[in-house]
Amino acid sequence: MLSDADYSGNASGARRARKRSSGESPGDGQTLRSSGRQINVRVKRTNNPPPGQSKRKATDTEEEDDQSEKKYRKCEKAGCSATYPVCFASASERCAKNGYTSRWYHLSCGEHFCNECFDHYYRSHKDGYETFASWKKVWTSNGKSEPSLKAFMADQQLPFWVQCTKPDCRKWRQLTKEIQLTASLAATYRCGMKFNNIKSEGPDQCSQPEDLRVAEVTDSWWHSMLILPPLFKESPASPFLAAYYPDCVGMSPSGSASNASLTELRADHCRAVQPQIPGLCPYFQPFYQPNECGKALCVRPDMMELDELYEFPEFSRDPTMYLALRNLILASWHRNCKEVLTAQKCALHIIVRGLVRVRCVQEMDRVLHFMTRKGLINTGVLAVKRPLLPERFCSRNVIIIGAGASGLAAARQLQNFGSQVMVLEARDRIGGRVWDDTSLGVTVGRGAQIVNGCVNNPIALMCEQVGIKMHKLGDRCDLFQEGGQATDPAIDKRMDFHFNAILDVVSEWRKDKSQNQDLPLREKVQEVKKNFLQESGIQFSELEEKVLQFHLSNLEYACGSTLDQVSARSWDHNEFFAQFSGDHTLLTKGYSVLLHKLGEGLDIRTKCPVQAIDYSGDVVKVTSNGSQWTAQKVLVTVPLTLLQKNMIQFNPPLPERKLKAIHSLGAGIIEKIALQFPYRFWDNKIQGADYFGHIPPGPDKRGMFSVFYDMEPQGKQAVLMSVITGDAVPAVRDMEDKEVVDECMKVLRELFKEQEVPEPLHFFVTHWSKDMWSQMSYSFVKTGGSGEAYDILAEDVQGKVFFAGEATNRHFPQTVTGAYLSGVREASKMAAM
Repeated sequence: MLSDADYSGNASGARRARKRSSGESPGDGQTLRSSGRQINVRVKRTNNPPPGQSKRKATDTEEEDDQSEKKYRKCEKAGCSATYPVCFASASERCAKNGYTSRWYHLSCGEHFCNECFDHYYRSHKDGYETFASWKKVWTSNGKSEPSLKAFMADQQLPFWVQCTKPDCRKWRQLTKEIQLTASLAATYRCGMKFNNIKSEGPDQCSQPEDLRVAEVTDSWWHSMLILPPLFKESPASPFLAAYYPDCVGMSPSGSASNASLTELRADHCRAVQPQIPGLCPYFQPFYQPNECGKALCVRPDMMELDELYEFPEFSRDPTMYLALRNLILASWHRNCKEVLTAQKCALHIIVRGLVRVRCVQEMDRVLHFMTRKGLINTGVLAVKRPLLPERFCSRNVIIIGAGASGLAAARQLQNFGSQVMVLEARDRIGGRVWDDTSLGVTVGRGAQIVNGCVNNPIALMCEQVGIKMHKLGDRCDLFQEGGQATDPAIDKRMDFHFNAILDVVSEWRKDKSQNQDLPLREKVQEVKKNFLQESGIQFSELEEKVLQFHLSNLEYACGSTLDQVSARSWDHNEFFAQFSGDHTLLTKGYSVLLHKLGEGLDIRTKCPVQAIDYSGDVVKVTSNGSQWTAQKVLVTVPLTLLQKNMIQFNPPLPERKLKAIHSLGAGIIEKIALQFPYRFWDNKIQGADYFGHIPPGPDKRGMFSVFYDMEPQGKQAVLMSVITGDAVPAVRDMEDKEVVDECMKVLRELFKEQEVPEPLHFFVTHWSKDMWSQMSYSFVKTGGSGEAYDILAEDVQGKVFFAGEATNRHFPQTVTGAYLSGVREASKMAAM
């Protein structure tokens, strides 16, 4: 059986119908009228009448020809180009085919069905009514849109269209109604392909002309004339979106049978349950579930985002086609993030009837390029063989200053897009503030090593791509006092409540405060605490006061600074945006594995500190160690401290607005100490917990080794790592490493006083405050500043000089994730320009 029942255009624009497999065919020599745009050529009729009309003699006179024209009705849809519609359904014995009918029903410019076929399904006494009624029952059970007869025709009766896979052909062919399109058929289809083990015979079918209607589909007006939006069947997004009505997210309600549990799930407005998809990383949750909110890098599958509306305004009235394509792409990417996702791969899964499939496949390129540019797909450590974006998105050359997480992310993205990229790094290594140490037998991050919230986190994506497993950190953190006593969990819980209550009062206070009314966070916390104790009459015990100091040291750890420098008004400014949820994990292999993978194949020049950037001319000039490079665009990813200390001279100077933002942020510092012991002396007391806390003996000792992390809790290595925060940082700044270790050992021997604590075999102590090329750990908002400074710092200058790094990411500052995403953001921005 022939799979393509397309109408082949001849020189006059008329088309002849192939014989149908059912045996129905027009009379010999009868010309079928095209339902596409007509050319202004009058065609003389043959002596075979159209079906359903009495036979009459043919005449060559113009008068009789005009009379016969009146026997045919045009499509009543305003703007439809079909002068002589053709019924695609052929369901009724009285089908008008290409002849007269009392009314033509329009689905698209090129697809119509006659009133006789409408009656065949719609009238209860007709043969097709049961088919329509059965479909309607399934549609109403699963979907939300109206189960109209037009929807039935589009969903069940329109023929499928498929593209020839021969590279030198790629013509679209219409399949016969009996043939169901599948992804495997779309992947292997060739013109003239036979089915049911029938071998292809005859001349090369690829030489046959393409149906003229296909050319119309590419016109901008064609989409506006579409009566019903495309609803995909068997979309890869289906398992992700089971809790949604399919027709609200671009999928057909007839694609799956009604399911009572799904109906209950859709009706439940209180739950947001993530679907369990076999083989899918549990941290991949690209779609919000109904009534779910506040998750980072998550999209509503039933709604376009603002940047999508800006890029695709033509879908603002009815976004169904865009949503169907976008949801399909996102689902396909998260099912396999280790390979480049192409438009060709996605097109195979566009299963929808009618010419609209041609339009969907054509739109796929645009949507996929947009999502690639935005870093939603084809991102991470993915290496590509050919550019992911068309040439118009590529810069001739870009220089990136700094090979930390943000610089490497931007370089990888831009190189994958097709741009020429060079990275200049001052150090003799890449990674920036990511620096892993393996000298103690396990990987210990001198900088970052913890992932805070793994759901949709790009770090989790890269771990999946590389095949690295993360260690989930448990919730248990026993608090020990000096002397060895374990703190009653009830006391810890009570003081944690009071601590959070104090911060809640601070949050309430700041609601109507301007930047000029800002106060240091320490001052405001002390004020709220004092007022609470006076008004309530409660007095904290000595132990309770110490536990409160422990929680305050954790706050200083989060801010990277003493609280007297932090803004009470904006200390947690990023919490107003959706944050990463889910497990907190330890990268047991370290962040460096991921960053080195990002850097593979990039042109990275180490030991090249940049002294000056001149963007006064048509190109940007970058000076390093006496050498000068030029580029169209330059991305600056150096730490905030280096900008504050003018380590790079800009010509002309940076705008005053940006300089003010740079100095309104603080450069936070924390230090780390790691100790390797001959055996795990803490196991009996800690009992498998990932970390334990140290209650400071007084406020003056707050931040000195407040938390100890077991770097291999399920293993044999005996390595503990602790942090130094707040006022403890300047206290150890000028101490020798051995002195810091001695102080740490005093604390450990107090916490484990009931047993012997051995001397460490090896150790290291970090000195980020003295590191020439960072001089900080991460940023915070200083008193009198605001979170807006992060956005201002991220602004480009004259479309030539761009900025990335954790201090430019208002949503996710202070993290490797935030730095990485800022690099992806700037790569997207440069590509768009």
